[in-house]
Amino acid sequence: MEEVTVPGAGMEARARCKQRCLNGRADCPYYAKAELVADYLQKNLPDFRIHKITQHPHVWEEWLKALCEKNKWSHKNSPIIWRELLDRGGKGLLLGGYNEFLEYAQLYYGVTSSMTTELMTMVAQENLGTHIEKELEEESLKGLIGPLQVWITSASSLACYNLIPILTSGEVFGKHTEISINLFDHKQAEEDLKILMREAQDLASPILCSVSICTQAEEAFRQAQVIIVLDHSTDREVYSLEDCIRSRAPLCQLYGSLIEKNAHDSVRIIVGGKSFVNLKTALLMRYAPNFSRNIIAVALGVEGQAKATLARKLKTTPSCIKDVIIWGNISGNNYVDLRKAKIYRYESAVWGPPDYSHPLLSLIFDSEWVNRDFVITLKNLTATGRQFGGILAAHSIATTLKYWFHGSPPGEIVSLGVLSEGQFGIPEGIVFSMPVKFENGTWVVLTDLKDIEISEQIMTRMTSDLIQEKLVALGELISFQPYQSEADLAKEDKKTTSPTTDDNEEHQKFSDGDFLDLIPQTSSEKSHSQEHTNDSEGKSVGE
Repeated sequence: MEEVTVPGAGMEARARCKQRCLNGRADCPYYAKAELVADYLQKNLPDFRIHKITQHPHVWEEWLKALCEKNKWSHKNSPIIWRELLDRGGKGLLLGGYNEFLEYAQLYYGVTSSMTTELMTMVAQENLGTHIEKELEEESLKGLIGPLQVWITSASSLACYNLIPILTSGEVFGKHTEISINLFDHKQAEEDLKILMREAQDLASPILCSVSICTQAEEAFRQAQVIIVLDHSTDREVYSLEDCIRSRAPLCQLYGSLIEKNAHDSVRIIVGGKSFVNLKTALLMRYAPNFSRNIIAVALGVEGQAKATLARKLKTTPSCIKDVIIWGNISGNNYVDLRKAKIYRYESAVWGPPDYSHPLLSLIFDSEWVNRDFVITLKNLTATGRQFGGILAAHSIATTLKYWFHGSPPGEIVSLGVLSEGQFGIPEGIVFSMPVKFENGTWVVLTDLKDIEISEQIMTRMTSDLIQEKLVALGELISFQPYQSEADLAKEDKKTTSPTTDDNEEHQKFSDGDFLDLIPQTSSEKSHSQEHTNDSEGKSVGE
Protein backbone atom coordinates (compact mmCIF):
# COMPACT_ATOMS: atom_id res chain seq x y z
CA MET A 1 0.00 0.00 0.00
CA GLU A 2 1.54 3.29 -1.08
CA GLU A 3 0.72 5.29 2.02
CA VAL A 4 2.67 2.99 4.38
CA THR A 5 6.46 3.18 4.38
CA VAL A 6 8.91 0.92 6.22
CA PRO A 7 12.25 2.71 6.78
CA GLY A 8 13.86 -0.08 8.75
CA ALA A 9 13.50 -3.72 9.68
CA GLY A 10 10.53 -4.66 11.86
CA MET A 11 10.81 -6.16 15.31
CA GLU A 12 8.48 -9.15 15.14
CA ALA A 13 9.54 -10.56 18.52
CA ARG A 14 8.15 -7.55 20.32
CA ALA A 15 4.67 -8.27 18.94
CA ARG A 16 4.32 -11.66 20.57
CA CYS A 17 1.57 -12.32 23.13
CA LYS A 18 0.18 -8.81 22.73
CA GLN A 19 -3.10 -7.54 21.27
CA ARG A 20 -3.71 -3.91 20.38
CA CYS A 21 -7.21 -2.50 20.64
CA LEU A 22 -7.99 0.33 18.25
CA ASN A 23 -11.25 2.15 18.97
CA GLY A 24 -12.64 5.30 17.42
CA ARG A 25 -15.58 7.29 16.20
CA ALA A 26 -16.82 5.74 12.97
CA ASP A 27 -16.51 9.01 11.00
CA CYS A 28 -13.10 10.03 12.42
CA PRO A 29 -10.38 10.54 9.71
CA TYR A 30 -7.60 10.00 12.28
CA TYR A 31 -9.09 6.63 13.18
CA ALA A 32 -9.02 5.81 9.45
CA LYS A 33 -5.30 6.60 9.20
CA ALA A 34 -4.44 4.67 12.37
CA GLU A 35 -6.49 1.73 11.07
CA LEU A 36 -4.43 1.63 7.87
CA VAL A 37 -1.16 1.37 9.81
CA ALA A 38 -2.60 -1.27 12.17
CA ASP A 39 -3.85 -3.39 9.24
CA TYR A 40 -0.41 -3.23 7.62
CA LEU A 41 1.31 -4.39 10.80
CA GLN A 42 -1.14 -7.26 11.33
CA LYS A 43 -0.65 -8.43 7.74
CA ASN A 44 3.15 -8.35 7.86
CA LEU A 45 3.90 -9.40 11.45
CA PRO A 46 2.70 -12.96 12.23
CA ASP A 47 2.22 -12.30 15.96
CA PHE A 48 0.76 -8.80 15.74
CA ARG A 49 -2.95 -8.77 16.59
CA ILE A 50 -5.29 -5.82 16.24
CA HIS A 51 -8.86 -5.64 17.52
CA LYS A 52 -10.86 -2.78 15.95
CA ILE A 53 -14.09 -1.27 17.25
CA THR A 54 -15.99 1.71 15.86
CA GLN A 55 -18.68 3.62 17.68
CA HIS A 56 -21.46 5.69 16.16
CA PRO A 57 -20.78 9.44 16.50
CA HIS A 58 -23.92 9.81 18.66
CA VAL A 59 -22.64 7.43 21.34
CA TRP A 60 -18.87 7.93 21.06
CA GLU A 61 -18.38 10.47 23.87
CA GLU A 62 -20.53 8.53 26.34
CA TRP A 63 -18.77 5.27 25.46
CA LEU A 64 -15.30 6.82 25.80
CA LYS A 65 -16.14 8.37 29.16
CA ALA A 66 -17.38 5.05 30.54
CA LEU A 67 -14.28 3.23 29.25
CA CYS A 68 -11.87 5.72 30.82
CA GLU A 69 -13.70 5.72 34.15
CA LYS A 70 -13.58 1.93 34.26
CA ASN A 71 -9.83 1.76 33.53
CA LYS A 72 -8.88 5.04 35.25
CA TRP A 73 -7.51 6.47 32.01
CA SER A 74 -7.47 10.07 30.84
CA HIS A 75 -8.30 10.43 27.14
CA LYS A 76 -10.75 12.71 25.27
CA ASN A 77 -10.34 12.33 21.51
CA SER A 78 -10.80 9.72 18.79
CA PRO A 79 -9.17 7.28 18.36
CA ILE A 80 -8.04 5.58 21.56
CA ILE A 81 -5.53 2.70 21.47
CA TRP A 82 -4.38 0.41 24.24
CA ARG A 83 -2.33 -2.76 24.50
CA GLU A 84 -3.54 -5.90 26.23
CA LEU A 85 -0.91 -8.23 27.66
CA LEU A 86 -2.59 -11.55 27.01
CA ASP A 87 0.13 -13.64 28.62
CA ARG A 88 0.18 -11.64 31.86
CA GLY A 89 -3.45 -10.75 32.48
CA GLY A 90 -4.32 -7.28 33.70
CA LYS A 91 -6.49 -4.50 32.34
CA GLY A 92 -4.15 -3.35 29.56
CA LEU A 93 -1.80 -0.46 28.90
CA LEU A 94 -3.04 2.79 27.35
CA LEU A 95 -0.95 3.81 24.33
CA GLY A 96 -2.89 7.02 23.67
CA GLY A 97 -4.44 8.47 20.56
CA TYR A 98 -3.56 8.96 16.90
CA ASN A 99 -0.17 10.67 17.38
CA GLU A 100 0.96 8.29 20.10
CA PHE A 101 0.04 5.24 17.99
CA LEU A 102 1.99 6.49 14.94
CA GLU A 103 5.02 7.20 17.15
CA TYR A 104 4.68 3.74 18.69
CA ALA A 105 4.49 2.08 15.23
CA GLN A 106 7.51 3.99 13.96
CA LEU A 107 9.60 3.44 17.08
CA TYR A 108 8.91 -0.27 17.52
CA TYR A 109 8.31 -1.43 13.94
CA GLY A 110 9.71 1.29 11.72
CA VAL A 111 6.31 1.85 10.05
CA THR A 112 4.66 5.20 9.25
CA SER A 113 1.93 6.54 6.95
CA SER A 114 1.64 9.38 4.48
CA MET A 115 -2.15 9.20 3.87
CA THR A 116 -3.47 12.54 2.63
CA THR A 117 -6.19 14.45 4.46
CA GLU A 118 -8.54 14.03 1.50
CA LEU A 119 -8.11 10.27 1.52
CA MET A 120 -8.47 10.16 5.30
CA THR A 121 -11.84 11.94 5.04
CA MET A 122 -13.03 9.63 2.25
CA VAL A 123 -12.13 6.48 4.20
CA ALA A 124 -13.80 7.92 7.33
CA GLN A 125 -17.10 8.34 5.49
CA GLU A 126 -16.84 4.78 4.17
CA ASN A 127 -16.20 3.59 7.71
CA LEU A 128 -19.34 5.37 8.95
CA GLY A 129 -21.45 3.79 6.21
CA THR A 130 -20.06 0.35 6.98
CA HIS A 131 -20.69 0.86 10.71
CA ILE A 132 -24.33 1.82 10.13
CA GLU A 133 -24.88 -1.19 7.84
CA LYS A 134 -23.36 -3.47 10.47
CA GLU A 135 -25.61 -2.03 13.18
CA LEU A 136 -28.70 -2.61 11.03
CA GLU A 137 -27.63 -6.17 10.26
CA GLU A 138 -27.03 -6.91 13.95
CA GLU A 139 -30.42 -5.46 14.84
CA SER A 140 -32.05 -7.64 12.21
CA LEU A 141 -30.26 -10.73 13.52
CA LYS A 142 -31.34 -9.91 17.06
CA GLY A 143 -34.93 -9.84 15.84
CA LEU A 144 -34.47 -13.30 14.35
CA ILE A 145 -32.63 -14.74 17.33
CA GLY A 146 -34.55 -13.02 20.12
CA PRO A 147 -38.08 -14.00 21.18
CA LEU A 148 -41.05 -12.67 19.23
CA GLN A 149 -42.54 -9.77 21.21
CA VAL A 150 -46.31 -10.29 21.51
CA TRP A 151 -48.46 -7.60 23.15
CA ILE A 152 -52.08 -8.16 24.17
CA THR A 153 -54.33 -5.21 25.07
CA SER A 154 -57.23 -5.46 27.55
CA ALA A 155 -55.32 -8.47 28.84
CA SER A 156 -57.57 -8.99 31.88
CA SER A 157 -60.38 -10.08 29.53
CA LEU A 158 -61.64 -13.64 29.19
CA ALA A 159 -60.48 -13.78 25.59
CA CYS A 160 -56.86 -13.22 26.66
CA TYR A 161 -57.17 -15.95 29.29
CA ASN A 162 -58.16 -18.41 26.56
CA LEU A 163 -55.67 -17.04 24.04
CA ILE A 164 -52.44 -17.54 26.00
CA PRO A 165 -52.45 -21.39 25.98
CA ILE A 166 -52.95 -21.35 22.20
CA LEU A 167 -50.14 -18.85 21.61
CA THR A 168 -47.74 -20.87 23.78
CA SER A 169 -48.60 -24.21 22.13
CA GLY A 170 -46.34 -23.56 19.14
CA GLU A 171 -49.21 -23.93 16.70
CA VAL A 172 -49.49 -20.21 15.87
CA PHE A 173 -45.95 -18.91 15.32
CA GLY A 174 -44.14 -22.24 14.99
CA LYS A 175 -42.70 -24.93 17.24
CA HIS A 176 -39.25 -23.32 17.16
CA THR A 177 -40.24 -19.65 17.52
CA GLU A 178 -39.77 -18.40 21.07
CA ILE A 179 -42.15 -15.69 22.25
CA SER A 180 -42.40 -13.13 25.02
CA ILE A 181 -45.93 -12.16 26.04
CA ASN A 182 -46.63 -8.65 27.34
CA LEU A 183 -49.99 -8.16 29.06
CA PHE A 184 -51.25 -4.57 28.79
CA ASP A 185 -54.25 -3.16 30.63
CA HIS A 186 -55.28 -0.30 32.94
CA LYS A 187 -53.89 0.09 36.46
CA GLN A 188 -57.04 -1.23 38.15
CA ALA A 189 -56.49 -4.61 36.47
CA GLU A 190 -52.94 -5.05 37.77
CA GLU A 191 -53.79 -7.79 40.29
CA ASP A 192 -55.68 -9.77 37.65
CA LEU A 193 -52.70 -9.39 35.31
CA LYS A 194 -50.32 -10.73 37.97
CA ILE A 195 -52.51 -13.81 38.48
CA LEU A 196 -52.67 -14.36 34.71
CA MET A 197 -48.90 -13.91 34.42
CA ARG A 198 -48.26 -16.59 37.05
CA GLU A 199 -50.67 -19.00 35.39
CA ALA A 200 -48.97 -18.45 32.03
CA GLN A 201 -45.57 -19.11 33.62
CA ASP A 202 -46.95 -22.30 35.19
CA LEU A 203 -47.59 -23.66 31.69
CA ALA A 204 -43.81 -24.20 31.42
CA SER A 205 -44.08 -23.90 27.65
CA PRO A 206 -40.73 -24.50 25.90
CA ILE A 207 -41.35 -21.57 23.54
CA LEU A 208 -42.44 -19.07 26.21
CA CYS A 209 -39.37 -17.03 27.21
CA SER A 210 -41.09 -14.53 29.49
CA VAL A 211 -44.40 -13.00 30.56
CA SER A 212 -44.62 -9.41 31.73
CA ILE A 213 -47.36 -6.95 32.63
CA CYS A 214 -47.68 -3.30 31.68
CA THR A 215 -50.08 -0.73 33.15
CA GLN A 216 -48.21 2.43 32.06
CA ALA A 217 -49.39 3.63 28.66
CA GLU A 218 -46.08 5.27 27.74
CA GLU A 219 -44.32 1.89 28.06
CA ALA A 220 -46.80 0.00 25.90
CA PHE A 221 -45.83 -1.77 22.66
CA ARG A 222 -42.06 -1.34 23.05
CA GLN A 223 -40.45 -3.33 20.21
CA ALA A 224 -43.80 -5.07 19.67
CA GLN A 225 -43.79 -7.43 16.70
CA VAL A 226 -47.36 -8.65 17.19
CA ILE A 227 -50.15 -6.60 18.81
CA ILE A 228 -53.50 -8.21 19.58
CA VAL A 229 -56.24 -5.65 20.27
CA LEU A 230 -59.13 -7.10 22.30
CA ASP A 231 -62.44 -5.58 23.41
CA HIS A 232 -62.06 -2.99 26.13
CA SER A 233 -64.55 -1.81 28.72
CA THR A 234 -65.22 1.88 29.12
CA ASP A 235 -64.72 3.44 32.55
CA ARG A 236 -67.80 5.65 32.25
CA GLU A 237 -71.49 5.14 31.63
CA VAL A 238 -72.59 5.23 28.01
CA TYR A 239 -76.13 6.49 27.47
CA SER A 240 -76.48 6.25 23.69
CA LEU A 241 -75.18 4.43 20.64
CA GLU A 242 -73.38 7.59 19.58
CA ASP A 243 -71.60 7.80 22.95
CA CYS A 244 -70.59 4.17 22.60
CA ILE A 245 -69.15 4.78 19.14
CA ARG A 246 -67.34 7.96 20.18
CA SER A 247 -65.82 6.22 23.20
CA ARG A 248 -63.69 4.09 20.84
CA ALA A 249 -61.82 7.01 19.31
CA PRO A 250 -59.67 8.23 22.28
CA LEU A 251 -58.29 4.79 23.08
CA CYS A 252 -57.55 4.02 19.42
CA GLN A 253 -55.82 7.39 19.15
CA LEU A 254 -53.69 6.52 22.19
CA TYR A 255 -52.87 3.07 20.83
CA GLY A 256 -52.04 4.52 17.41
CA SER A 257 -49.58 7.07 18.79
CA LEU A 258 -47.90 4.43 20.97
CA ILE A 259 -47.60 2.04 18.02
CA GLU A 260 -46.01 4.77 15.91
CA LYS A 261 -43.58 5.62 18.72
CA ASN A 262 -42.68 2.26 20.25
CA ALA A 263 -43.51 -0.69 17.97
CA HIS A 264 -41.08 -2.64 15.81
CA ASP A 265 -40.93 -1.64 12.15
CA SER A 266 -42.41 -4.99 11.10
CA VAL A 267 -45.23 -5.08 13.68
CA ARG A 268 -48.44 -6.93 12.77
CA ILE A 269 -51.63 -5.66 14.43
CA ILE A 270 -54.75 -7.78 14.66
CA VAL A 271 -58.08 -6.48 15.99
CA GLY A 272 -60.57 -8.96 17.46
CA GLY A 273 -63.63 -8.98 19.67
CA LYS A 274 -67.38 -8.70 19.32
CA SER A 275 -68.01 -4.94 19.23
CA PHE A 276 -67.10 -2.30 16.62
CA VAL A 277 -64.28 -4.42 15.18
CA ASN A 278 -64.27 -2.66 11.78
CA LEU A 279 -64.44 0.76 13.39
CA LYS A 280 -61.55 0.12 15.78
CA THR A 281 -59.44 -1.18 12.90
CA ALA A 282 -60.19 1.90 10.80
CA LEU A 283 -59.35 4.23 13.70
CA LEU A 284 -56.05 2.45 14.37
CA MET A 285 -55.17 2.83 10.69
CA ARG A 286 -55.92 6.53 10.95
CA TYR A 287 -53.81 7.11 14.07
CA ALA A 288 -50.95 4.76 13.10
CA PRO A 289 -50.67 5.59 9.38
CA ASN A 290 -47.17 4.15 8.97
CA PHE A 291 -48.52 0.70 9.86
CA SER A 292 -51.96 0.86 8.22
CA ARG A 293 -51.14 -1.98 5.81
CA ASN A 294 -50.23 -4.18 8.80
CA ILE A 295 -53.58 -3.79 10.61
CA ILE A 296 -56.36 -6.32 10.04
CA ALA A 297 -59.70 -7.27 11.62
CA VAL A 298 -60.64 -10.85 12.55
CA ALA A 299 -63.75 -12.19 10.80
CA LEU A 300 -63.23 -15.92 11.45
CA GLY A 301 -65.45 -15.80 14.55
CA VAL A 302 -68.53 -14.91 12.52
CA GLU A 303 -67.45 -17.40 9.87
CA GLY A 304 -67.19 -20.08 12.55
CA GLN A 305 -70.67 -19.30 13.88
CA ALA A 306 -72.10 -19.60 10.37
CA LYS A 307 -70.35 -22.93 9.74
CA ALA A 308 -71.53 -24.34 13.09
CA THR A 309 -75.14 -23.30 12.40
CA LEU A 310 -75.00 -24.92 8.96
CA ALA A 311 -73.36 -28.06 10.37
CA ARG A 312 -76.14 -28.51 12.91
CA LYS A 313 -78.69 -28.29 10.14
CA LEU A 314 -76.84 -30.80 7.94
CA LYS A 315 -75.83 -33.04 10.85
CA THR A 316 -72.11 -32.82 10.11
CA THR A 317 -69.06 -31.17 11.69
CA PRO A 318 -68.27 -27.48 11.10
CA SER A 319 -64.71 -28.29 9.95
CA CYS A 320 -66.16 -30.04 6.89
CA ILE A 321 -67.63 -26.75 5.63
CA LYS A 322 -65.33 -24.41 3.69
CA ASP A 323 -65.43 -21.14 1.76
CA VAL A 324 -68.19 -19.33 3.65
CA ILE A 325 -67.58 -15.63 2.97
CA ILE A 326 -68.38 -12.88 5.47
CA TRP A 327 -68.91 -9.49 3.83
CA GLY A 328 -69.19 -6.11 5.54
CA ASN A 329 -69.31 -5.19 9.21
CA ILE A 330 -67.87 -8.09 11.22
CA SER A 331 -69.64 -7.13 14.45
CA GLY A 332 -72.65 -5.48 12.84
CA ASN A 333 -74.54 -5.42 9.55
CA ASN A 334 -72.84 -8.17 7.57
CA TYR A 335 -73.75 -10.58 4.80
CA VAL A 336 -73.05 -14.32 5.02
CA ASP A 337 -72.41 -15.51 1.47
CA LEU A 338 -72.88 -19.25 0.78
CA ARG A 339 -72.50 -19.11 -3.00
CA LYS A 340 -68.95 -20.50 -2.87
CA ALA A 341 -69.46 -22.68 0.21
CA LYS A 342 -68.52 -26.35 -0.06
CA ILE A 343 -68.98 -29.34 2.20
CA TYR A 344 -66.50 -32.22 2.40
CA ARG A 345 -66.85 -35.83 3.64
CA TYR A 346 -70.64 -35.55 3.59
CA GLU A 347 -72.74 -38.71 3.67
CA SER A 348 -74.96 -38.50 0.62
CA ALA A 349 -75.85 -40.49 -2.49
CA VAL A 350 -72.64 -39.30 -4.15
CA TRP A 351 -69.33 -40.21 -2.50
CA GLY A 352 -65.78 -39.33 -3.46
CA PRO A 353 -62.20 -39.09 -2.12
CA PRO A 354 -61.42 -36.81 0.86
CA ASP A 355 -60.83 -33.82 -1.43
CA TYR A 356 -64.25 -34.22 -3.10
CA SER A 357 -66.84 -31.61 -2.12
CA HIS A 358 -70.50 -30.76 -2.74
CA PRO A 359 -71.80 -27.21 -3.24
CA LEU A 360 -73.36 -26.56 0.15
CA LEU A 361 -76.55 -24.95 -1.15
CA SER A 362 -77.29 -28.05 -3.21
CA LEU A 363 -77.73 -30.05 0.01
CA ILE A 364 -80.08 -27.66 1.82
CA PHE A 365 -83.59 -28.19 0.48
CA ASP A 366 -85.32 -26.03 3.09
CA SER A 367 -85.20 -22.59 1.51
CA GLU A 368 -87.36 -21.20 4.34
CA TRP A 369 -84.63 -22.16 6.81
CA VAL A 370 -81.83 -20.71 4.66
CA ASN A 371 -83.61 -17.43 4.01
CA ARG A 372 -85.12 -16.91 7.46
CA ASP A 373 -84.00 -19.05 10.40
CA PHE A 374 -80.33 -19.20 9.43
CA VAL A 375 -80.08 -15.46 8.89
CA ILE A 376 -82.10 -14.57 12.01
CA THR A 377 -79.89 -16.83 14.13
CA LEU A 378 -76.69 -15.20 12.91
CA LYS A 379 -78.16 -11.72 13.16
CA ASN A 380 -79.14 -12.32 16.79
CA LEU A 381 -75.68 -13.66 17.60
CA THR A 382 -74.02 -10.63 16.01
CA ALA A 383 -76.39 -8.13 17.63
CA THR A 384 -76.07 -9.53 21.15
CA GLY A 385 -72.56 -10.95 21.07
CA ARG A 386 -73.90 -14.20 22.54
CA GLN A 387 -71.85 -17.34 21.92
CA PHE A 388 -68.92 -15.11 20.92
CA GLY A 389 -67.16 -15.65 24.21
CA GLY A 390 -63.55 -16.06 25.15
CA ILE A 391 -62.96 -19.41 23.45
CA LEU A 392 -64.27 -18.40 20.02
CA ALA A 393 -62.57 -14.98 20.12
CA ALA A 394 -59.24 -16.54 21.12
CA HIS A 395 -59.41 -19.31 18.53
CA SER A 396 -60.37 -16.89 15.74
CA ILE A 397 -57.47 -14.56 16.55
CA ALA A 398 -54.96 -17.39 16.86
CA THR A 399 -56.05 -19.00 13.58
CA THR A 400 -55.83 -15.69 11.71
CA LEU A 401 -52.34 -15.10 13.13
CA LYS A 402 -51.31 -18.61 12.11
CA TYR A 403 -52.46 -17.95 8.55
CA TRP A 404 -50.68 -14.57 8.54
CA PHE A 405 -47.35 -16.14 9.53
CA HIS A 406 -47.56 -19.46 7.69
CA GLY A 407 -50.21 -19.05 4.98
CA SER A 408 -53.85 -20.18 4.75
CA PRO A 409 -54.76 -23.65 3.40
CA PRO A 410 -54.18 -23.74 -0.38
CA GLY A 411 -57.31 -23.00 -2.36
CA GLU A 412 -59.35 -22.04 0.70
CA ILE A 413 -61.19 -18.74 1.05
CA VAL A 414 -60.67 -16.81 4.30
CA SER A 415 -62.77 -13.86 5.47
CA LEU A 416 -60.78 -10.86 6.74
CA GLY A 417 -61.49 -7.23 7.58
CA VAL A 418 -59.16 -5.02 5.54
CA LEU A 419 -59.08 -1.47 4.23
CA SER A 420 -61.08 -1.20 1.03
CA GLU A 421 -59.33 0.03 -2.09
CA GLY A 422 -62.47 -0.15 -4.19
CA GLN A 423 -62.57 -3.92 -4.75
CA PHE A 424 -65.99 -5.45 -5.53
CA GLY A 425 -67.49 -1.95 -5.72
CA ILE A 426 -66.90 -1.32 -2.00
CA PRO A 427 -66.34 2.38 -1.22
CA GLU A 428 -62.69 3.20 -0.53
CA GLY A 429 -61.45 4.12 2.93
CA ILE A 430 -63.61 1.83 5.10
CA VAL A 431 -62.60 -1.43 6.75
CA PHE A 432 -64.70 -4.17 5.17
CA SER A 433 -64.71 -7.94 5.56
CA MET A 434 -64.03 -9.64 2.24
CA PRO A 435 -62.52 -12.88 0.84
CA VAL A 436 -58.72 -13.18 0.98
CA LYS A 437 -55.93 -15.73 1.06
CA PHE A 438 -52.74 -15.56 3.13
CA GLU A 439 -49.37 -16.30 1.53
CA ASN A 440 -45.73 -15.28 2.00
CA GLY A 441 -46.43 -13.44 5.24
CA THR A 442 -49.15 -11.20 3.85
CA TRP A 443 -52.73 -11.36 2.55
CA VAL A 444 -54.21 -10.94 -0.91
CA VAL A 445 -57.83 -10.00 -1.71
CA LEU A 446 -59.41 -12.61 -4.00
CA THR A 447 -60.71 -10.23 -6.65
CA ASP A 448 -60.65 -12.97 -9.31
CA LEU A 449 -63.52 -14.99 -7.78
CA LYS A 450 -66.39 -15.54 -10.21
CA ASP A 451 -70.11 -14.97 -9.58
CA ILE A 452 -69.82 -13.13 -6.27
CA GLU A 453 -71.27 -9.78 -7.29
CA ILE A 454 -73.17 -8.05 -4.49
CA SER A 455 -76.42 -6.25 -5.19
CA GLU A 456 -76.52 -2.51 -4.75
CA GLN A 457 -79.14 -2.81 -2.01
CA ILE A 458 -77.02 -5.20 0.09
CA MET A 459 -73.88 -3.11 -0.46
CA THR A 460 -75.66 0.08 0.58
CA ARG A 461 -77.05 -1.62 3.67
CA MET A 462 -73.58 -2.75 4.78
CA THR A 463 -71.54 0.33 3.87
CA SER A 464 -73.99 2.90 5.21
CA ASP A 465 -73.50 1.86 8.82
CA LEU A 466 -69.72 1.59 8.49
CA ILE A 467 -69.41 5.06 7.00
CA GLN A 468 -71.68 6.55 9.67
CA GLU A 469 -69.79 4.81 12.51
CA LYS A 470 -66.52 6.34 11.36
CA LEU A 471 -68.02 9.84 10.97
CA VAL A 472 -69.66 9.69 14.42
CA ALA A 473 -66.43 8.45 16.04
CA LEU A 474 -64.48 11.33 14.51
CA GLY A 475 -67.09 13.90 15.54
CA GLU A 476 -68.08 14.70 11.96
CA LEU A 477 -71.63 13.39 12.41
CA ILE A 478 -73.86 14.01 15.43
CA SER A 479 -76.35 11.14 15.24
CA PHE A 480 -76.24 7.62 13.85
CA GLN A 481 -79.14 6.57 11.62
CA PRO A 482 -79.29 2.80 10.96
CA TYR A 483 -79.83 1.98 7.31
CA GLN A 484 -83.44 1.40 6.26
CA SER A 485 -84.48 0.16 2.85
CA GLU A 486 -87.60 1.40 1.08
CA ALA A 487 -89.36 -1.77 2.26
CA ASP A 488 -88.39 -0.98 5.86
CA LEU A 489 -89.71 2.56 5.56
CA ALA A 490 -92.97 1.28 4.07
CA LYS A 491 -93.38 -1.14 6.99
CA GLU A 492 -92.74 1.66 9.46
CA ASP A 493 -95.47 3.75 7.82
CA LYS A 494 -97.82 0.77 7.94
CA LYS A 495 -97.15 0.17 11.62
CA THR A 496 -97.79 3.83 12.36
CA THR A 497 -101.21 3.78 10.69
CA SER A 498 -102.24 0.21 11.67
CA PRO A 499 -100.59 -1.00 14.89
CA THR A 500 -100.33 -4.78 15.08
CA THR A 501 -102.07 -6.71 17.82
CA ASP A 502 -100.11 -9.90 17.19
CA ASP A 503 -98.45 -11.15 20.38
CA ASN A 504 -95.49 -12.54 18.40
CA GLU A 505 -93.62 -9.23 18.18
CA GLU A 506 -90.25 -10.90 17.70
CA HIS A 507 -91.46 -12.73 14.61
CA GLN A 508 -93.16 -9.65 13.20
CA LYS A 509 -90.00 -7.59 12.97
CA PHE A 510 -88.24 -10.23 10.83
CA SER A 511 -90.30 -10.07 7.66
CA ASP A 512 -89.51 -11.51 4.24
CA GLY A 513 -88.11 -8.27 2.90
CA ASP A 514 -85.27 -8.33 5.43
CA PHE A 515 -83.61 -11.58 4.47
CA LEU A 516 -84.66 -12.99 1.14
CA ASP A 517 -81.68 -11.38 -0.61
CA LEU A 518 -79.06 -12.37 1.93
CA ILE A 519 -78.21 -15.75 0.42
CA PRO A 520 -78.14 -15.00 -3.32
CA GLN A 521 -77.45 -17.83 -5.76
CA THR A 522 -75.46 -18.16 -8.92
CA SER A 523 -77.23 -19.45 -11.98
CA SER A 524 -75.68 -22.89 -11.48
CA GLU A 525 -77.00 -23.11 -7.94
CA LYS A 526 -80.59 -22.20 -8.75
CA SER A 527 -81.24 -25.63 -10.20
CA HIS A 528 -80.53 -27.23 -6.81
CA SER A 529 -82.97 -25.05 -4.94
CA GLN A 530 -85.77 -23.69 -7.09
CA GLU A 531 -87.69 -22.58 -4.04
CA HIS A 532 -85.43 -19.59 -3.43
CA THR A 533 -87.80 -16.73 -4.03
CA ASN A 534 -87.56 -13.11 -5.13
CA ASP A 535 -86.54 -10.22 -2.96
CA SER A 536 -88.83 -7.48 -1.76
CA GLU A 537 -88.30 -5.42 -4.89
CA GLY A 538 -89.24 -8.23 -7.26
CA LYS A 539 -85.70 -8.97 -8.46
CA SER A 540 -84.62 -12.58 -8.69
CA VAL A 541 -82.13 -13.58 -6.02
CA GLY A 542 -78.61 -13.67 -7.47
CA GLU A 543 -79.41 -11.58 -10.53
